[in-house]
Amino acid sequence: MEMSNDFDRLLFFEHARRTAEATYAKDPLDADNLTRWGGVLLELSQFQNGDESKKMIQDAIDKLEEALVVNPRKHDALWCLGNAYTSNAFLVPDLDEARVDFHKATQYFEQAYELEPQNELYKKSLEVAAKAPELHVEIHKHGLGQQAMAPGPPASSSTKQQSTKKSKGSDLKYDIFGWIILAVGIVTWLGFAKSNVPPPPPR
Repeated sequence: MEMSNDFDRLLFFEHARRTAEATYAKDPLDADNLTRWGGVLLELSQFQNGDESKKMIQDAIDKLEEALVVNPRKHDALWCLGNAYTSNAFLVPDLDEARVDFHKATQYFEQAYELEPQNELYKKSLEVAAKAPELHVEIHKHGLGQQAMAPGPPASSSTKQQSTKKSKGSDLKYDIFGWIILAVGIVTWLGFAKSNVPPPPPR
């Protein structure tokens, strides 16, 4: 069942990516489309491993920064950019290097929250960003960062203890990235819903 849901999500976001590319070809200055595109790339990065994931996150950052050039006050682009830098930081094993991305993420979350102070998601993202370096240490202490960066599937364990540890580690990984995936998915879905609203009837 979970495999089917992941496959459906992958198909949905791949279709959304192609739609965003086509829209960009027609109007490269559409900040809403650039934001959706960046969000979709961020979602798709979760289906990749290692360098492919990092490359897709960087592509997302590029699109989101392009959206901010068009509209510097686009709070959802700022928020997605915070998520992109957070995701990127968790893939970097060196904590000092990751802190740079965590700092950028916090700045973007703060800017988004300043523009939309009633948005609870932005507030929660800012709170979670403060705990991100601590989570980074835990993830990499348990070897989950190396699993995420591995080019192939993780090696199978030979003992029950290792299997349990991997299971707990996977749960932790999904807990951390889950809120990012859900939130970006909601923003992306709302963006597509807004862009596909039929025009009002003539008066």
